[in-house]
Parts: sequence; C-alpha cells; structure tokens
Amino acid sequence: MSRVRLPLAALSLASLSALVLTGCAQSTDASEDTGSSAAPAAAATGKKPAPFDAGAVKVALVRQSGAGDYFEQWGNGAKAQAKALGIDLTVYDAQADNAKQATDLSSALNSGAKAIIIDHGFPATIQPEIDKAVKKGVKVVVYDVETPTEGVVSTEQDDASMARAVLDVMAEKVGKDAKVGYVNVAGYAALDKRDTVWRSTVASEGWKQQFKVGKVTDSTATDNVPLVSAALTQHSDVAGVFAPYDELAKGTLLAVQNKKLQDKVKVFGADVSNADIQQMTAAGSPWVATAGTDPSAVGAAVVRTTALELAGQLNKTTVSFPAVAITQDFLREKKIENMDQLRKALPALNLSQVSTADWISNVAH
Repeated sequence: MSRVRLPLAALSLASLSALVLTGCAQSTDASEDTGSSAAPAAAATGKKPAPFDAGAVKVALVRQSGAGDYFEQWGNGAKAQAKALGIDLTVYDAQADNAKQATDLSSALNSGAKAIIIDHGFPATIQPEIDKAVKKGVKVVVYDVETPTEGVVSTEQDDASMARAVLDVMAEKVGKDAKVGYVNVAGYAALDKRDTVWRSTVASEGWKQQFKVGKVTDSTATDNVPLVSAALTQHSDVAGVFAPYDELAKGTLLAVQNKKLQDKVKVFGADVSNADIQQMTAAGSPWVATAGTDPSAVGAAVVRTTALELAGQLNKTTVSFPAVAITQDFLREKKIENMDQLRKALPALNLSQVSTADWISNVAH
C-alpha cells in the first residue's frame, strides 16, 4: 500500500501500510522458485551470528495480501531474502478472512518458528495472538500493523511521506481552492495515516472536497468503479481525485474514463507496481502521479530486519521505509515500462542500506 502498505505500496496496502485483501491460502517453503525479480544477493563477508550459524532458521510469514502485483512483488522480495539468509520460511495467507489470520498466527506460533512476520492485518483480530507470541519468547516483526505490545518490532512504509509527496504534486496540478474528490477507506493503518495528511492538505490548499467513497474487497479496483462513477455523475466538475492505494486508484481511473472525463479530472494515487506503471503511461491516462516504495525491496528489508532482531543486532523497535513521488511525466520521459526500469531510473527506491550487516546476503534492489 504497500500494494497502500499501498508498496501503496503497502499499502501496500500498506498496516495497506494496511490493506487486507486477497491471496492464496498456502504454506510455501522459501526454497521453492518464487518468480522474484529481486536482484542477485550481494555476498556476505562477515561471520554469521547465532542462530544463523547453526543451519536453517525457521520463520513464519503471516499475511493479509491483496489484489494486484504489489503484494506479489512484496512476497517475492521477502522469499528471495529469506532464501539468501538460510531462513526456512513458511508463508500463510488469510484471503481477507480476519478469523483465518488469527488461526494462521496461532498455527505459526505452534510451528516452532523462532520469529513471526505479520504482513498487514486488523489489530483487534490478531492482537491476542501477538501477545501470546511475545510471552512465549518468539520474535514478532509486523509490517503496517498497529500494536501496543512491547517487544514487537514495527516496520512500515513512511505513509505520511508517501501521501505528502503525491499531494504536493496534486497541489501543483489542480491549484488552490479547487474542487476535489476522495476515494479511501477507514480502518487500515496505512490508509488512516495517509488520510491525516490528506485532511491537512485539503485545509491548507483550500480545496473543496465534493465526495468521499471507497471500499476494500477481494476485487477492490473493480468494486470501486461504480462508487466513483456515481460520485462523478454528481460532481463532474472536480479537478482531481486522490485515491491513496493503487487498487483504489485503478478503480478511480476506470471510472473517470468510463465517464469520459479523462481530459478534465486528474487521478492521484499511491503505491507503485508494474501494472500501475502501465496504466499511468497509457495514452490518455488521467493518472498523473503516485508515490511509493519498491515492494520487492520492502519485503526483503522486512526479512532482514527480522534476521537482525533474531541475532540481537537490531537495537530499535521501529524501521521505516521512505517513499518517493513518481509522476506520469517522469515515467514517459524516461520511457519506463516496469519496476526494473524504474529502479534504475530512481535509485532512491533502493533499500539496500536499510537493516543490513556484513553477514547478510542482501537482495534489495
């Protein structure tokens, strides 16, 4: 989100930063082919500390992944980094079923894992299991999940910087005192943080918010098209619409095009993926700006963070991944068609210096 946790990401959905959407319910060993586009691991030079000096280390990844390739790339980065570190990674995915995620977390806790990574989820559902894990002495690292439990390491996209980056572009494009639309959903950590920046920007720019719609489902982009279309029917004079998660942005994009308003209404999103790049650069696309992190690099960095925590070398409880603004003009000027090309054109997406050590084989881009 993100994927809003976002990457929207991350939101990537972002947490997405936190978005609970779809995925495959499965248990996957990290030794399997992940189809990752992550770069080859940079060779480690230091001596492995305990527990990595005694063979494979068992770690569980408990996910609430969502629609779109943001989440796929995030998972691929995590799996590739786990493999490079010698981590035996078991992946659970709850398919937007909150009760199932709690059950998955319980299964992970009983599996003998030395650490559990929680990628997105609703705190109220999984908090009891987080508490159990910490009491049992299992290391817990969360990505875009709000939890008050001491001892848990929190990782996240910097959702405030993500929203601020794209809203700065929106301010330039639509100007002050403009009529604007908003597509968002409350209750997800990443989206709530982005919402805080949105409300502040609306006030400072004097924007007149004409509507707010949005919902998260197992088909978020498709299911938001009629909602945004109906809003645009009543408020076709908005200059721009902010949809701070790429699946919400995709639905908004389709609605604007269906209403034939692409020459009048600009779309501003969050998170970035191959599909997002293709839609932003398409001829006549009204999606003019987004902001995000590299989801593959984020997934890898979360795994490295977990490894450092297991080795007793992290020495902090929060790790944040900064976002960068990405405009349609930049993508077209540089002829960027996919994430690999974007990584080369925007070195700021590289998280190779985040959560690393000389004993870690680093696969971040």
